[in-house]
Amino acid sequence: MTKTNIIILIGFIVLKFILQYSLVHPIYDLQRDEFLHLDQANHLAWGFQSVPPMTSWISLIIKFLGNGVFWIRFFPALFGALTILLVWKTIEELKGNLFALLLGTTCVTFSVYLRLNTLYQPNSLDVLCWTSMCFFLVKYLNRKENKWLIYLGLAFAVGFLNKYNILFLVMGLVPAFVLVPERKIFTNRILYLGILLALFLVLPNIIWQYRNDFPVLRHMKELSETQLVHVDRWGFLRSQLMFFPGTYLLFIIGLYGLVKYPAFKKYRVFFWTFFFVLTIFLYFKAKDYYALGLYPIYFAFGSVYLSHLLDKKALAKLLKPVILILSFVLFLPLYFIAFPNKTPAYIVKHPEYYRKFGMLRWEDGKEHQLPQDFADMLGWSELARKVDSVYRTMPEGQNTLVLCDNYGQAGAINYYSKLGIQAVSFNADYLNWFDLDIPYKNIIRIKNAPEVEKEFAETAPYFEKAHLAASIENQYAREYGTGIFSFIGAKLNVNERIRDEIEEEKSY
Repeated sequence: MTKTNIIILIGFIVLKFILQYSLVHPIYDLQRDEFLHLDQANHLAWGFQSVPPMTSWISLIIKFLGNGVFWIRFFPALFGALTILLVWKTIEELKGNLFALLLGTTCVTFSVYLRLNTLYQPNSLDVLCWTSMCFFLVKYLNRKENKWLIYLGLAFAVGFLNKYNILFLVMGLVPAFVLVPERKIFTNRILYLGILLALFLVLPNIIWQYRNDFPVLRHMKELSETQLVHVDRWGFLRSQLMFFPGTYLLFIIGLYGLVKYPAFKKYRVFFWTFFFVLTIFLYFKAKDYYALGLYPIYFAFGSVYLSHLLDKKALAKLLKPVILILSFVLFLPLYFIAFPNKTPAYIVKHPEYYRKFGMLRWEDGKEHQLPQDFADMLGWSELARKVDSVYRTMPEGQNTLVLCDNYGQAGAINYYSKLGIQAVSFNADYLNWFDLDIPYKNIIRIKNAPEVEKEFAETAPYFEKAHLAASIENQYAREYGTGIFSFIGAKLNVNERIRDEIEEEKSY
């Protein structure tokens, strides 16, 4: 790598971090899922209801660093920067020139990955692990060095311990290899050594799943009944185009190059892999962003092949800068709608563009006033502040249970609370985090807006005092109208009722 190339690459990585820290308007809190992942650092295990343990380990590092927003934003930005680095290194491995390096890196930098990397979720590391596996395969297919098969196993293990989604890449690669001459990889014993290494590393999580009756299956069942049921397969395909507006053509060029470009013959397995993986996702009606790990490697192929085609054209010197500029300019429409960089009031006043791209349609299949992810970043600090206020009024505060309807509420309270409150819920991993050694006498109940009145009517008779103490007043928040109840002086054994509820939820 030349000195100029190193400087350019460093420039892209620095720019990546700058962008990630500037794309969220200060009016927004963290997002619902981020609170759960951060709270997992306080309950370390080899697995959780919805995700493997990797995120909890990263959360523990964030906790040691102070649990501030800077570090919460840092790690997804880091994973995004490393993805850019791998795309750059893949293009180098494919003998791409400076134009190919600039084009491929620009297309990955200015894309939906900017949005993905603003959120502290397993998705950023998931994309990095998919890209790592593809990069190691490229290295192996090009050099036939067995060490890359070991690295392949390591990348899979990290990906598996981060998010089970990486299994879909393997499900696509296996039949794809069967269709190409490189199928002889299956006769290489080092491949199986890499597989054994991967199995050894992920075995503790598999054992945890077995001992806990495979909660991932319950999670998938819940997803299919509440979220995936609203997934439209044509919508999934449309979203793939929207993720990379204007630059999706480079991805198509990459696929075409895998068939037509002689230098890519040894990599043709990636052509078939794309279609196998996409077919699997469509069959299972997966969420559109599940497929985001697929694309970085194809932008590498596309940039190298396009560079090869342009080198044969007389106008190459003119076309190349135009293409580079276009790859950035065509990203701008996404910039204006895909990031929470506008206030909720602005979005409500200008809904047309968001509606045009389907941004206002939530997982429930209905249209709302804000994109779901944006609405999920509002009202949380307000909730925690009001719960703190109610908690201060409770007699025998140490015997007060803060019980929430969902993991977002519980996690937000635990993150923003100034009193060190540890809220729980019968939802997600919080189901396993109740401290039943405390004899609860009072309850602060956080109830979703549609069930506020019903909750009061059903629960109040079991306590000496009961009233609706506060509610979420941010009209743009997904939690708008969520009620905060104060139930004081239990007339029943609260702990016994909680145990019964936990058993009922687990049996479901």
